[in-house]
Amino acid sequence: MQCELAGVPRSSVYRRMEAARRVQLEDAEDLKLRGLIDEEYTRRPFYGSRRMVVFLRNGGHVVNRKRVQRLMRSMGLAGMAPGPNTSKAHPQHKVYPYLLRGVPVTRPNHVWSTDITYIRLARGFAYLVAVIDWYSRKVLSWRISNSMDASFCVDCLEDALRHHGRPEVFNSDQGSQFTSAAFTDVLKREGVTISMDGRGRALDNIFVERLWRNVKYEDVYLKGYANMAELMVGLAQYFAFYNAERPHQSLGYQTPDMVYSAGVGGGALIVDRFGDDGERPQEKNSTGQRRAAEEVAMGTA
Repeated sequence: MQCELAGVPRSSVYRRMEAARRVQLEDAEDLKLRGLIDEEYTRRPFYGSRRMVVFLRNGGHVVNRKRVQRLMRSMGLAGMAPGPNTSKAHPQHKVYPYLLRGVPVTRPNHVWSTDITYIRLARGFAYLVAVIDWYSRKVLSWRISNSMDASFCVDCLEDALRHHGRPEVFNSDQGSQFTSAAFTDVLKREGVTISMDGRGRALDNIFVERLWRNVKYEDVYLKGYANMAELMVGLAQYFAFYNAERPHQSLGYQTPDMVYSAGVGGGALIVDRFGDDGERPQEKNSTGQRRAAEEVAMGTA
């Protein structure tokens, strides 16, 4: 009767209803696959789309590489190993060299670093950016967004600078958010030296990668946030715990807040295992630096 009153054939209405149901099923399946990809990528960030296809198929999911590539691209994920033309820099964005290989980080605000990660939700997804102090592992600022534009990254950086002063060196990857003029101009304004990860260098920003593992396994995967509002509240509670209560083995079981305020007991070192002269650099005396170097070398940092 509705079709008759509206003057439309029933067949077209049924066709539209079926199409809508099919889209809902596809969206639900994509959301499930995104969750599986997120967990596996957190465990093995060197997995690209080919290995991820094998992982999903072994779990009984019928997927092809094109679909996995689309899902990983929407999540901002890519295997850490270098590949052919996988991460071209924006043609108008300057890329800066990596300055921290073999350099001991000996005090708070010596080196800050940032990165973006994907956060799955029960009904969608979000992106998380954070700024971390390498010496103390303290999370200085963080923001979430439902898109990967540069604005929420700039806001996060400005907040860290406003509340914690400025670092000597700021490190990021070569993502377009961090190479954009909006982001780098803030660092130039503050007189901060800019450093960026090398292509295919999985350990160049290892301390932020470790943070993402902690956030996901200790909070996100356990709580299964449904929406952005829940995620905002949950992450605020987690980062307060992370900074003020959670003891870190690499900090001699002190908290990041303790090390950051005291300026003692921390440290970081990205080991330059094969320097220009082919020799391994001398290890530093600081306990924190030595532990950080050992963690990176062992792949546990």
